[in-house]
Amino acid sequence: MISDIINFLSDLDTSILLSFNGLHTTFWDYFMTAFTGKIIWGAMYASILYVLLKNHHWKVALGATLVIALTITFADQMCNSVIRPLVGRLRPSDPENPIAQLVYIVNGRHGGGYGFPSCHAANSFGLATALILIFRKRYLTLFILLWALVNSYTRLYLGLHYPGDLLVGALIGTLGAWGIYSLLSRWIPIKPIDKPQAVNPIIYIGLFTLLGIIVYALIQP
Repeated sequence: MISDIINFLSDLDTSILLSFNGLHTTFWDYFMTAFTGKIIWGAMYASILYVLLKNHHWKVALGATLVIALTITFADQMCNSVIRPLVGRLRPSDPENPIAQLVYIVNGRHGGGYGFPSCHAANSFGLATALILIFRKRYLTLFILLWALVNSYTRLYLGLHYPGDLLVGALIGTLGAWGIYSLLSRWIPIKPIDKPQAVNPIIYIGLFTLLGIIVYALIQP
């Protein structure tokens, strides 16, 4: 009975992956490849630290930064060092995976190692949840959740993860951020910034980065 359920979920996971992975255009190939990068979002990450330091006492800013740093560390290590070796699930595009020939590969990128759960999804939703808890601002919440969703979806589009990898990764990141925030906020009170517009630099720089990615994808031959 349990094996039947596992097989059903595995087949469903594969079907959803192949359905979305097959929807390719040149624009989206370049867009997804750029969006999924870590360095390209460096300015947005720096703006988070800027907003914290500008609007909080340094001790509070340090506490919030610790929440973010510990969340990312927890999410990354839980996925990469703990769960992946235990589960040992190959990435869809791994040449040793039986379905690899059915997966559309972008720019020859197969990905290496195991893929369950997704560190990308865990880190993205961990950061998003941490920012939501720290700032508690409506527009930032909407923006950062959409960012995390698209960042996770890029991994499905590029054939680097199954949907289940992303869902479990997102859950780990979300729960990790909530737990770490709840723990640290007992000793370091992290109060939301009073002015809603104070978090605008994060949103503006994020949108500016997004615009740059779109222009980059449009000008490709």
